[in-house]
Amino acid sequence: MPDREERFAALLDTVDAVTAGRPPRVLDLAGGTGSISLRLLRRFPEASTTLLDLDPVLRHIAAGTLGGRATVVTADLRAGDWVAALPHREFDAVLTATALHWLDPTRLAALYGEIREVLRPGGVFVNADHMPDDGLPGLSKRLGERADAQRHARYAAGAALSWADWWDRVAADAELGPLVIERKRLFTEHHSSEWTPPVSWHVEALRAAGYAEVGLVWRGARDAAVAAVNA
Repeated sequence: MPDREERFAALLDTVDAVTAGRPPRVLDLAGGTGSISLRLLRRFPEASTTLLDLDPVLRHIAAGTLGGRATVVTADLRAGDWVAALPHREFDAVLTATALHWLDPTRLAALYGEIREVLRPGGVFVNADHMPDDGLPGLSKRLGERADAQRHARYAAGAALSWADWWDRVAADAELGPLVIERKRLFTEHHSSEWTPPVSWHVEALRAAGYAEVGLVWRGARDAAVAAVNA
């Protein structure tokens, strides 16, 4: 993603705004390989971070990348009992990026409410994902096509691996390959289709879940980061 670092910076700026200089306590939701947690700890060395994911491959990479500086837990966001896997509650921020679009509308709306259970009053939830602007459908489409062209140019130049090529390398790796088999077992039977509603859907769902403030903190082509402040 050409604007990958910009979206991460927007998430961390939001954390900074709600902690006012205190070491933040953050939940990296569906945190994958630890991209958010790694940047969080670089910017806030005294931060406490918990990374939650179901994928055994990504969790294994995250544990190695973060080197014990984060708590890594296993939980399935497709079920409402994921909160029980957390070592504590009262997070300053819950952050997630490009992950929740695999949940169906009913489950995602329910998850938005469940996240409030683990946020302190005044804490913030930020979700950066594919969220087109329904007020600019034509322009959003063209901006998205431009971003796609930039990304594919990087693939062609060998500057980055595509998602598919990355997984091919993972499957061929002696250490990670066996975990790919476990991953397929976990996701094949209950894998949903990618669902990317406009940003207005997310704003309305978060307001319905009871957050005090809801709005955008970042926009890039077809992607956006929506933030919600807990009451």
